[in-house]
Amino acid sequence: MTHCAIGSAEFSEADLQQNFLTGKKRLLSLLVAAIFLFCGIFLRLAYIQVVWGAELQTKASDQWTRDLPIVAYRGDIVDRNGVVLAGTKTGFALYARPASVDDAEAESAALADVLGLPQADVYAKISKKGVSEVRLVRQMDETLAEKVRALDLPGVYLAEQGERVYGYGDMLCQTLGFVSADGTGQMGLEAYYDKYLKGVNGSVLTETDLVGKELSGGEMTYVPAIDGMTLRLTIDMRVQSIVEDVLQLAYVRQGAASTKCIVMDVNSGEILAMGAKPGVDLNNLPRDDVQTLLKNSKNTLLTDVYEPGSTFKILTAAACLNEYEAGNPNAFGPDHIFNSSGVRIIDGSKISCWTKHANGKHSNENLADALKNSCNPVFTDIALSLGKDTFYKYLSAFGYGKPSGIDFDGEQGGLLVSQSTVTRGDLARIGFGQSIAVTAMQLACATAAAVNGGLLLRPYLVKEIVDPTTGQVAARFGSEVRGRAVSESTSKQIAEMLRRVVAEGGGKNANVEGCEVGGKTGTAQKFVDGKLAVGKYVSSFVGFFPASAPKYLVLFIVDEPQGQSYGSIVAAPYAGSIIRGISDVEGA
Repeated sequence: MTHCAIGSAEFSEADLQQNFLTGKKRLLSLLVAAIFLFCGIFLRLAYIQVVWGAELQTKASDQWTRDLPIVAYRGDIVDRNGVVLAGTKTGFALYARPASVDDAEAESAALADVLGLPQADVYAKISKKGVSEVRLVRQMDETLAEKVRALDLPGVYLAEQGERVYGYGDMLCQTLGFVSADGTGQMGLEAYYDKYLKGVNGSVLTETDLVGKELSGGEMTYVPAIDGMTLRLTIDMRVQSIVEDVLQLAYVRQGAASTKCIVMDVNSGEILAMGAKPGVDLNNLPRDDVQTLLKNSKNTLLTDVYEPGSTFKILTAAACLNEYEAGNPNAFGPDHIFNSSGVRIIDGSKISCWTKHANGKHSNENLADALKNSCNPVFTDIALSLGKDTFYKYLSAFGYGKPSGIDFDGEQGGLLVSQSTVTRGDLARIGFGQSIAVTAMQLACATAAAVNGGLLLRPYLVKEIVDPTTGQVAARFGSEVRGRAVSESTSKQIAEMLRRVVAEGGGKNANVEGCEVGGKTGTAQKFVDGKLAVGKYVSSFVGFFPASAPKYLVLFIVDEPQGQSYGSIVAAPYAGSIIRGISDVEGA
């Protein structure tokens, strides 16, 4: 065995071999650790590059660039024939980049003079530290923009943007709605279809130094805005104009709290006109008087409920005929003669007709006579005979107790006494339009279903959403059947009975020669704070034409007329004027 001595220590050949192997292992371990470390660093860099790359690139770009917004033009809203109801004109917003302003004192003085703003306010904005840019003016017209442009101030920029304009002021105001100060849909169709109308904003990116000052000769990148889509409505401005004029006339002449109207195509559910007075000028909103703004811009035809009164008798008559046709022994046939008494005693409570049954009035009436004379006791008899289960089936079939589904926010479903708690007295009154609260849209849709062949339709306001650049239709909307309310034969009988109401009964003031009008009047006392309000009524008329092949429906409501309150006197004549106007326009 070989030994080796080093100093005072001796090492055998085996010891040396062992030391060599140990060192080799350590070296190998270090090498493996280095490889793993290198791989870890490589993978981390790859992860950062691939996963965080876009984000870090954006952050770097944000540090070295500043962007000036290009606000997308809001899409137009047009009527069914392409008439522009809400459009966009060129406006400007004014911005400043404090880091690029050379002389804040001088520039603020010049701007304050042109803009009519306090210099101190302007100076505070254009000298503000720690921000890339500030907005000085939200909206200005071309004339003022030219004055600002002529100043040629460093660090001050104009950004072109759209300014919303409404071509007809207060016309259709509760339906169109309006936008907020920053151009976002706030009410009406402007809000409901905002995601289609608003478009996508663009920007102009400019290179800057670390403190945000524009680099001389730096690159500029233009990211174009994408303008909003065009809404084509079901509204016909020819009909809407007629409605608006008549609403204003009735509002003034009747001294009413408000007047309202819906015109609908009974076969499709298209809303051809819808409005109320008073309204608001959409180009000059009273934003400083929020209460007035909300009150006069709210679409109460969809949001507010009222007792319909005798217009509701259409449903009761239709339910009776439909059940008789189906063989229900509790239903009355069209030839049944009802009790001529003007009073019914229901669970100890007296229900009376609107008029005294003296000198043969309302005697020996069949259903058509009762509808023509609007005889309350007859409709009480029908509701009680059919019973709550059957009657509530028709309430649902005609769409009461639930929203109509129109493309509009805030619609209410009306108020119904719960079927489980309704009393005989409640049911008796519901039969002639009391103890139930409905929206105007519900009544219009239910009446349309009664005369259009028996189909309950979803009403709608928008026909198409169109790309203004290509003209291609992005979305198209059409008629939607919610269910069958009554049979076709029942519907034909009801339409003929309602024609007689206008030709011979209380609806005479809505008659228009050559138009074959059918319809029903209604007068209901208002409830205020849960109590009947003395002298306050809702007077209405719902009509359609031509009665032999219904197409157009007109619902006209006068809220709190002064003096006369009967719907036959207060509402029917105005509905007749609208029907005459539609007939002239359409050649119906």
